[in-house]
Amino acid sequence: MSGAFLAILKRDLALAARAGGGGELALVFFLTLVVLVPFALGPDLNLLSRIGPAILWLGALLATLIGLDRLFQGDEEDGSLDLIRASALPLELAVLAKGLAHWLTTGLPLALAAPLLGLLVALPGEAMLPVAGTLLVGTPALSFIGATGAALTAGLKRGGLILPILVAPLTVPVLIFGVSASNSALGGTVPFLTPFLILCALSLATLVIGTIAAAAALRQAE
Repeated sequence: MSGAFLAILKRDLALAARAGGGGELALVFFLTLVVLVPFALGPDLNLLSRIGPAILWLGALLATLIGLDRLFQGDEEDGSLDLIRASALPLELAVLAKGLAHWLTTGLPLALAAPLLGLLVALPGEAMLPVAGTLLVGTPALSFIGATGAALTAGLKRGGLILPILVAPLTVPVLIFGVSASNSALGGTVPFLTPFLILCALSLATLVIGTIAAAAALRQAE
């Protein structure tokens, strides 16, 4: 069973690397957004520093949505989703493997790039690692919330257009506590650990609920 789990994980990682349009595209979009926003706001570094965490988190959310529609749709089109359903591996574990692969190719690179991109939004040096830490623990929630939306739209021809509308409202709590924890690292009134631990709890909860919900949606689509 663990062999099938690792096989799906390795397959999705290989497909993401081979296509060159998964994590790389999300990272380029993230970089583009973070570069363009300071030009739109003008040369007010104090303002940029205050809203820098929100820019990074909003960029991470939008970048995560890119390519999310292909999480199950590609498998549905080539028939491999039917093989996954028919295998001995529980569908929940297959969804977990695919969600984990999506985070490794999308959320993890965004979190690792955050300290560098923080320079573009005038983040203080001492806030770089805490803000990257919030993205590291918060982006799994975005991947597994997105997995549920991707499973619901896997059988739709133009599901990619509906997916952001389904997923974006569900990510609001993650966005709120991610930005709140990041602002706390900049010296806010709320202790850093309070929103950070809530963010960790959200990621753990969405990992379980998102996996079960996505598997149920895929079973209903049979």
